[in-house]
Amino acid sequence: MDISGKRLVVRADLNVPMAAGRVTDATRITRFANGMKVLLAKGAALVVLSHFGRPKGGFDAAFSLRHLRDDLSRALGCPVAFAKLDGALDAARGLAPGQVLLVENIRFEAGEEENDPALAARLALLGDIYVNDAFSCAHRAHASTEAIARLMPAAAGPLMMEELSALDAALEAPKSPSVAIVGGAKVSSKIAVLKNLVAKVDHVIVGGGMANTFLFADGAPMGKSLHEADQVATVAEIRALAKQHGCIIHIPQDAVVAQTFAAHAPNAVIPANACPEDAMILDAGPAAIESFRAVLSGARTILWNGPLGAFELAPFDRATVALAQAAADLTRARLCTSVAGGGDTVAALNAAGVTDQFTYVSTAGGAFLEWLEGRTLPGIAALMRADHAA
Repeated sequence: MDISGKRLVVRADLNVPMAAGRVTDATRITRFANGMKVLLAKGAALVVLSHFGRPKGGFDAAFSLRHLRDDLSRALGCPVAFAKLDGALDAARGLAPGQVLLVENIRFEAGEEENDPALAARLALLGDIYVNDAFSCAHRAHASTEAIARLMPAAAGPLMMEELSALDAALEAPKSPSVAIVGGAKVSSKIAVLKNLVAKVDHVIVGGGMANTFLFADGAPMGKSLHEADQVATVAEIRALAKQHGCIIHIPQDAVVAQTFAAHAPNAVIPANACPEDAMILDAGPAAIESFRAVLSGARTILWNGPLGAFELAPFDRATVALAQAAADLTRARLCTSVAGGGDTVAALNAAGVTDQFTYVSTAGGAFLEWLEGRTLPGIAALMRADHAA
């Protein structure tokens, strides 16, 4: 699209962590701004929409985007005007090329989460072209992500395209051998993810509490370990689907157990099928780590969602850190493409110090999971409709 002299209504995700009125991690703001600088340099003006937190109906000063204005201005390298939605139309019409307007928290508007067409129509008046640059919000059919895209020329923004390209390379057209690492607490929360992945990748490494449920399905005693006894049939179904598609599922053959869920708790390495009654499995053991490393060693695509143990408690972070470093080494050597996402996953990679060494790390939570499940995200579907209409 020719954007010179045009006002772009840009949906961003500026939902960043704050403490005492100050931004504590500006990663999302910086990544957003880097893409927007290019559009500003091409002569566009920006009207930025975003949510922030979960306000409970109407204005709440604690969730005002005004708190983020200075950080956004610094990241963009230019002044940022600010307006509540009621005054945004006049402010937007007054923008010159290269100027930026930040509109107050869109979730202060009652119709946002209801995907209200009337609110979307108000937002569409703010500019000439709609740009969705918030993949992390694309799984929500809200007025600022879905309904507005029906009302004006619409396109994906730079961050959105970066995310979609990375995910497409990892899931839709992965180079083989492809390995998915799936961890976290519960099989039940990732049934759709596992079913989709075993049909698309060559290997799935299962870790964390999820692995315990696979072990339990094989008859292993769990002691006090987190597991889901009611998901045995689901495990069987996932394994059958994997066999049908030629995907190999890997679970730990040994484990690290402790009697208390605490950092530096006395622990021991045991066979994964021999957990004592008074203990709990908190991490994969050294033999499992080496086995998983061997699976990764030949991988050309690595897709990661979820830690392999209680990574927030040392020393039960060893499996997660070891595999994160192995994936980072392969990526640095340009032997594979590595894509990771999900809140716990990002935290685990940060703890391992390798986040910037992966090919792509998604900050999206729910949207990343729904993409892994193979769902069509409403925000993406709306852009595709707009593209076809054009």
